[in-house]
Amino acid sequence: MNRPMADSSFDTLPLSAILRAVSERPEPTISVSELMEMFGGRALGALLLVFGLACTLPLPPGGTTIFGAPLVLLAPQLVIGNRAPWLPRGVRERTVATVHLKQGLPKALVWLERVEAVSRPRLHLLFGAVGERLIGLVCTALALVLILPIPLGNILPAVAVSVLSLALVQRDGALALFGYLLAALSGSVLVLAAGLIMRGAEHVISVITAG
Repeated sequence: MNRPMADSSFDTLPLSAILRAVSERPEPTISVSELMEMFGGRALGALLLVFGLACTLPLPPGGTTIFGAPLVLLAPQLVIGNRAPWLPRGVRERTVATVHLKQGLPKALVWLERVEAVSRPRLHLLFGAVGERLIGLVCTALALVLILPIPLGNILPAVAVSVLSLALVQRDGALALFGYLLAALSGSVLVLAAGLIMRGAEHVISVITAG
């Protein structure tokens, strides 16, 4: 299997350029370990972004559970202050089919490139020791939602994880604030949906028992 070169040239490329190269690979798969190597020092935030974006793609049933699982392992590492990602060997060796990336990733990359064009380091206070841990805590909660098989309930949490992780990589506080807003919105939508489901179930039960 061809492996990406682990040289400094990757460190100077925007994440969108690396991800576009990944989506255009001729090889049928790419491993998580290869992605970690390509992202170098930005691997923790970049992997959060990759799996967050993956959860926004049109995946077969259970797809967000598969891609959400690494997020459950990665996001808490921000909470404990890790600078580089740690993943068990089984996860590092897991591969992603590039055919799935080719189907949906280019569309996401158009938006990512637009955001990168206007993004810049700002509001540095949001990326101190407490700020990074807060991002990790929010992403952990969202990751736990993503591993649940909720029909159409994973888009907002996945987008929120993607925005927060990109904010972390870019050190862009404005993006972080937007990510927090998306996280709060996704939480509100899920609570509302859960309430509607419970009320619907109670109504069905009452109709059945009344009959």
